[in-house]
Amino acid sequence: MIKSIMFVCHGNICRSPMAEFIMKDLVKKECPDADIFIASSATSTEEIGNPVYPPARAELNRRGVPCGGRQAVQVKKSDYGKYDLFLVMDGNNVRNIMRIFGSDPDGKVRRLSEFSGGNKDISDPWYSGRFDVAFDDIYRGCVGLLEHIRREN
Repeated sequence: MIKSIMFVCHGNICRSPMAEFIMKDLVKKECPDADIFIASSATSTEEIGNPVYPPARAELNRRGVPCGGRQAVQVKKSDYGKYDLFLVMDGNNVRNIMRIFGSDPDGKVRRLSEFSGGNKDISDPWYSGRFDVAFDDIYRGCVGLLEHIRREN
């Protein structure tokens, strides 16, 4: 049973908070009685304490997904026992989270894109500037993830 999810990207100011807020919004609308804890974090320390990056926040707002009141945090080794799934955005995130965790004996680390029928990287809008594309890719992954959770739970 999946009760807790952490989305992970490099800095926790673009993709992973977008995923966190998209998933929270989907669960609220589609499964209001679901008891699922949803969070996000970074693999790096570069942005710790910073809010959601303004263009990411603007894209969420443009799409009607509420966000706010959060600051970037880094994933810790101790988080492994606290969450059922860690959804990463790209191959670098996989490598970096494995460096933090040391191993993944329970198969909890997965790419978000696996839930939308692929295994591709979700491009980083920090570099591409395409927050709309990142939103669409993350949204598809979150919809597929919610379907997976419904089946599992």
